[in-house]
Amino acid sequence: MTSNPYYGITHRAPVVHTTSGDVYGRWQNASSAAYLGIPFAEAPVGTLRFQAPQPHAAWDGIRPAVEYGPTPQRRPFGPAVTIPEPSIPGDSTLNVNVFTPAPRDTSAHLPVYVWIHGGGYFAGSPSSPWYNGREFNADGVVTVSISYRLGFQGFGWVDGAPLNRGLLDQIAALTWVQENIEQFGGDPAKVTIGGQSAGGGSVLALLGSAKAQGLFRGVISESGAFNAVTVEQAEAIGRAMADALGINPTIEAWSQVDENTILDHERDFNDIKEIPSSASSIDELIGIMKRGFISDSSLGYAPTVDGDVLTEAPREAYRHGVGSGVALLAGTVRNEFSFPVPTAHTLADEEAALHDAGISDEAIARFSSKVHRIGEHLVGGQILTEHMFTLGLAHTALIRKESGAGERTWLYDFAQMSSVSNASMHCDEIPYAFNVLDEPKVREVLGDHPSQPLADAIHGRWVEFITNGTLDAPSVAEHDCGAIQFLGSERYDDHAYLFEKELVELATH
Repeated sequence: MTSNPYYGITHRAPVVHTTSGDVYGRWQNASSAAYLGIPFAEAPVGTLRFQAPQPHAAWDGIRPAVEYGPTPQRRPFGPAVTIPEPSIPGDSTLNVNVFTPAPRDTSAHLPVYVWIHGGGYFAGSPSSPWYNGREFNADGVVTVSISYRLGFQGFGWVDGAPLNRGLLDQIAALTWVQENIEQFGGDPAKVTIGGQSAGGGSVLALLGSAKAQGLFRGVISESGAFNAVTVEQAEAIGRAMADALGINPTIEAWSQVDENTILDHERDFNDIKEIPSSASSIDELIGIMKRGFISDSSLGYAPTVDGDVLTEAPREAYRHGVGSGVALLAGTVRNEFSFPVPTAHTLADEEAALHDAGISDEAIARFSSKVHRIGEHLVGGQILTEHMFTLGLAHTALIRKESGAGERTWLYDFAQMSSVSNASMHCDEIPYAFNVLDEPKVREVLGDHPSQPLADAIHGRWVEFITNGTLDAPSVAEHDCGAIQFLGSERYDDHAYLFEKELVELATH
């Protein structure tokens, strides 16, 4: 981690030309200039509120880009959040933040990392200090964080409006990167997109979108959520919410509903009843998987198979070769959502159920070890983690291998425990990957002494992948359930996801 002091706002970074006009930023330290809140599309208000994003009009003069711009997030994810993600008021919510060591150096041709935040597709902000790109800049990587419309306004069905407006915003931001990043020292041919949770799900959706191909050469998915809402499911939610508000579900009627009214009601309808939201036992989990639901999220406001952005579910698209030329690094956190889940089943009960289902002793032992490290009373929570995250990861790895993309696919397993939670929980890997262990709330989440050597290892792997478009590690083609394991240090475990692989094969064959 660099020890350079932060410079004041008076240390202006050079003026950079963009397709909409000139901007100036500010130096964070000697190797990182920040250009914040640059609009990539017109404000999604008025007649543009439920439309696809429109290119931003040109401005005169030099626009300051020294403060984060307005955010689509108006309300936080919940009363207590892991990541500090501010909500910033204002209309021009579709903007990017660029961090670069080489502003205005069009000959630098540095690799580029574009970050898409998480938050369940209804919350989250690109303006978190955890997403500061200064440490990537120190390693020669230009970093961009982007915003996109959230919740009903980003993904809800409205008669007369395009679906997947949030994904269309992401594609518009990536198009902006292609057209402008060279002015910030980046190479548009060396773009990697990454994200965590809903952001990880977003990049997996973009990987399976023919509309997004050519905008990036690599994908990093951290704890990616898997979604493939059907138009029928989206329409049912949209009509139900309109009925609750006493309006027709048309774009004309919705345009008259103020934002706060939508925010007051949207979470009450953010659920697809036909998709099981969780499994509390192994037998229930296997039953859900055999019905075809492998880590499928029940969120209603999420990537939707609309026939345009997504012509089929992302994993089916992978099976048919979409994104096969793109490199993928994907992984999960060992315990993710391993919260106390009410269950009458003991770990011994679940081990017996797995044995009866034909799962191997080695695979069962690997599941049991995940539970033992957090406590047997949390067995139901670990099953929830498997259901929501790791099984979908294993399924994706197998599909990528079968479709010929195994040599361009790598897995990781983040298993470092927090001294606060006594587990490896959702979001824990982000400060390590960005190498920002000194940022606000990091020690509140990870404990007083997060491992700098581990951050160096994880961040170094991310830089290697972003810079080279590949990793010096076994791929899925060699070990289809192997992964780089981050625990204390780095090691490779060629059976890291053996348990998940066997469950997926049980359910799909």
